[in-house]
Amino acid sequence: MRRMAGHDWFWCFFVGGLLVVPASTLADAPDRLHWSFRAVSRPALPRVRQGTWVREPIDSFVLQRLQREGLRPSPMALRETLIRRVTLDLTGLPPSIQEVTAFLQNPRPTAYEEVVDRLLASPHYGERWARSWLDVAHYADSDGYLTDQLRPVAWRFRQWVVDALNRDMGFDQFTIEQLAGDLLPDATTDQQIATGFLRQTLSNREGGADVEEFRVNQVKDRISTLGTVWLGLTVACGECHDHKYDPISQREFFELYAFFNTASEVNIDAPLVGELEPFLAARPGYDRRRRALLAPQREAITTLQRRWEQRLLEADANPGQNYQWDRRWEILGLIWGGGLGEGQLEGQEIVKLAPELRTPTQRARIIEYFLQYGAAIDPARFGQLGLSGIKTAIDALNAQLPRVSRAAVMCETPHDRPTFIQQGGLYNDPGERVEPNTPRVLPAFPLNTPRNRLSLARWLVTRENPLTARVTINRLWQELFGRGFVLTSGDFGSRGTPPSHPRLLDWLASEFVDREWSIKRVQRQMVCAAVYRQSSREPDKLQTRDPDNVLLARQASLRLSAEAVRDCTLAVSGLLVRRIGGPSVRPPQSAAVVMGGFGKSGWQPAEGEDRYRRALYTFIKRSTPFPELVTFDAPNTRESCTRRERSNTPLQALTLLNAPFFQEASQQLARHTLLPGFSGAGGLVQSIDDGFRICTGRFPNSRERQLLIDCYHRLREVVRHAPQTAQQVMPWPVPNVDRLDAAAWVGVCSVMLNLHEFITRN
Repeated sequence: MRRMAGHDWFWCFFVGGLLVVPASTLADAPDRLHWSFRAVSRPALPRVRQGTWVREPIDSFVLQRLQREGLRPSPMALRETLIRRVTLDLTGLPPSIQEVTAFLQNPRPTAYEEVVDRLLASPHYGERWARSWLDVAHYADSDGYLTDQLRPVAWRFRQWVVDALNRDMGFDQFTIEQLAGDLLPDATTDQQIATGFLRQTLSNREGGADVEEFRVNQVKDRISTLGTVWLGLTVACGECHDHKYDPISQREFFELYAFFNTASEVNIDAPLVGELEPFLAARPGYDRRRRALLAPQREAITTLQRRWEQRLLEADANPGQNYQWDRRWEILGLIWGGGLGEGQLEGQEIVKLAPELRTPTQRARIIEYFLQYGAAIDPARFGQLGLSGIKTAIDALNAQLPRVSRAAVMCETPHDRPTFIQQGGLYNDPGERVEPNTPRVLPAFPLNTPRNRLSLARWLVTRENPLTARVTINRLWQELFGRGFVLTSGDFGSRGTPPSHPRLLDWLASEFVDREWSIKRVQRQMVCAAVYRQSSREPDKLQTRDPDNVLLARQASLRLSAEAVRDCTLAVSGLLVRRIGGPSVRPPQSAAVVMGGFGKSGWQPAEGEDRYRRALYTFIKRSTPFPELVTFDAPNTRESCTRRERSNTPLQALTLLNAPFFQEASQQLARHTLLPGFSGAGGLVQSIDDGFRICTGRFPNSRERQLLIDCYHRLREVVRHAPQTAQQVMPWPVPNVDRLDAAAWVGVCSVMLNLHEFITRN
């Protein structure tokens, strides 16, 4: 693609040659547009035979397609399978035996719908669906790059996502607050925390890094993520040149860039429950003592600090003239807030701001930085005034002030930051200046509207935007059926796959908007539909006709996500701590991994209940992700992930069999299912039935039961000939159960936790 005569052009191939067509021409001719750029229209419900199968309007579209292909839907799944499926899909946890029993014994025709409503109201719903959103946000608890410093307050955004989903915040408001919550009138602390979505970009604090280069990279990442998550387009391809396949020019990329170029990273006080009152009570005394420390030298400090700031600003305006001050300006950008998750360039932004415009917090933070690093402006005077001693005294005073939690957010920079087209994508080779705007192929940006992030967010969720609702519905469907209508869920452009059910996609997109962008409402329709309730067993006919289940003649059989594998193991073993929210935790992991990625003291394993929190809360370090999750295909947090891969590798089997976490879970499951009289035939059978049902939601059949009985007896012979291993296998004595019997039973429990059915959602 290339720019010609002031128009946005792209190539169109046709038989016999190449045609160059202005993008504006296609925008004015909807019938020529790629399907995803056309307006969403609500199609009429199709008329179908066998209408008794239809439970939701969704089913009519699916059934029509199946009938056209000469196929029939699969039978309904067994009730035991159905409750396990929907519980895993909506909460990420397996149903309890009590929940399964209650469902099986409920004679009402609405029994299933009652289960769905209970699950949608569960606080664990937000935890399960937050994981999917954190994938697209590429959330992590560290900066990335080589130094990969930690972000101890990143979890506040994660908690906002969980809470917003549990409240069923409309996706339109969900969008607005994450992209521009700070710009809302009288923005609340929670609305500001929502902008933590934009703080998930990587930050480079390595020595020698060009802070402006990496600030630019962060803005580009935000544009790429926005394009992927809301528009389903590879807009990042427009960074260096016009998009080669989609009608997005380089100019339009930087016009989108301009919306975010004026945003800066900052951290704010965001007190948790119980923090504010002690802080406010102690603050007057703290302020009084701090003023007393600074008062004797206040005038001299102000004079020195102004000189120091002026030299820094001169270095910024005239790079290359004084290496030492260039370096000091660079270091300010590199080390500010390091290890605290603070906005990396916040210190530079404060220096650029006139002193009279700074907030009290900004003034306090910059003077403390100056007292620690500002001696270079006049070392002799600095020492004469004893400023290092004053900094030490302030540090001690700060340590006494009750802690108030912080949160990483975005805010508009107070000074102008113009945007230029970057020639070849090079940040230091500016071309023509551009103003904020949206791609011409999409509905026009509203006139007489401020061109800021807030207006952009509102534009994304207008009814006229053809992409946002489609892209979001596609991802929701993908989570429940294993694949979306559009397989390339992050690319709805010309290089993506066409939708398998375009009319159903548009019907759901319209329904989504009409139902006030409620995620829970549209999910309820999906999971209550007959197409969702089908068996996942694959008939022979479908193996050849539709092996990828594009036509939806069955439900998908899906290996659980990395987090769900861990969570389900914790749940069935009785170890799971169901507490919602809080800071990230650090479960035990391999000493070799810890040493390689964290050093001698960088990973202190959690104690007590924190060892058994849901995987959502596991601390994620970009350079050293938690191995257990990586093994089961947790995504790379360096970039947005709209669709996880599902692999099947020997390493997964070895992890399930041998990892200390899964061994501990086997031991705990064994303790819960060992019954008095276990060594007798009846006790063994009862324990097998109990354990199997806990793991799979159903009783074993006679063949499965006999295989597990045989497994127990083989393992009993193994430990009989190696009794010294029994203590290791089962370290806790079990009343009225021989230790060798208990050790063999632990092995059987490990087998049940390794069943294909256990780690699969059928």
